[in-house]
Amino acid sequence: MKKRYIVSALGAAGIGTAGFLLKDKDKREKLMEKAKSVSGMFKNEGKDSALDDAGIPDQTDNQDLAQFENAKMVSEGSQFGVQYYNEAKEEEQQK
Repeated sequence: MKKRYIVSALGAAGIGTAGFLLKDKDKREKLMEKAKSVSGMFKNEGKDSALDDAGIPDQTDNQDLAQFENAKMVSEGSQFGVQYYNEAKEEEQQK
């Protein structure tokens, strides 16, 4: 019963905050710019995708730890990522 009141209060506060932020055109534009910059962080714009990184682990510019571990596994004989990459590319070409 109390959870319902807490959720309702949080929802009302969120709606009130959104109304305040979206009321003024300048604030609305700033909020949209901020949302675009935050969403740009999560997108791979201009970067290889995770699928491409898995398929060609030693040929990418991505130097993070996961990519290093993937390249290490492939050098030890694991072909799972490469096989998955090849199957996905074949499927993409068939479409």
